[in-house]
Amino acid sequence: MQQKPTRARILDAAHDLMLTIGLARATTKEIAKAAGCSEAALYKHFASKEELFVAVLQERLPRLGPLLHRLTEEPGERGVEENLAEIARLASDFYAESFPIAASLYAETKLKRRHEDALQQMGAGPHIPIEALDAYLRAERDAGRIAAEADTFAAASLLLGACAQRAFAYDAVIGKRPPQPVEEFAAALARTLLAGISR
Repeated sequence: MQQKPTRARILDAAHDLMLTIGLARATTKEIAKAAGCSEAALYKHFASKEELFVAVLQERLPRLGPLLHRLTEEPGERGVEENLAEIARLASDFYAESFPIAASLYAETKLKRRHEDALQQMGAGPHIPIEALDAYLRAERDAGRIAAEADTFAAASLLLGACAQRAFAYDAVIGKRPPQPVEEFAAALARTLLAGISR
């Protein structure tokens, strides 16, 4: 069987280590070792650990960006509620997978600040999906499919914040009651949000 290209092996190893031991503890040396390459080879593909982290988010986790871009370009293809439910499903999956990776950053203030500065320089960060969803909702507002006075940024923040909170609190509710399937959660979230911004 043919071995995967080095870049793909590095991404796979980074994804696995970031999930199991967290972003803060997954060093480039350990990632390179798990990928079966040298640390120098890792740096030929990724300039920094932060760049590698962004690549893991973009290439190994559910991708929200392309969906939001497509919906912003063609907002009227389907109903707003259906679009919001699809966004909420994908965002819930993304946050569920990314939260365990990034959670360790919050335990180390200096590392978190350095990481945030690096992401900002790359034009990445947790604000990007909110801005993209805001752009989609503004397109729907301009098309007259949601209320003219709707605060699209607040609506985007509410929807994605709820999806992130679901990922954060998901494990805490297991055992107390059966977790709500993501499809039901997404549909209910879309319906509730739309009730507040519809015409």
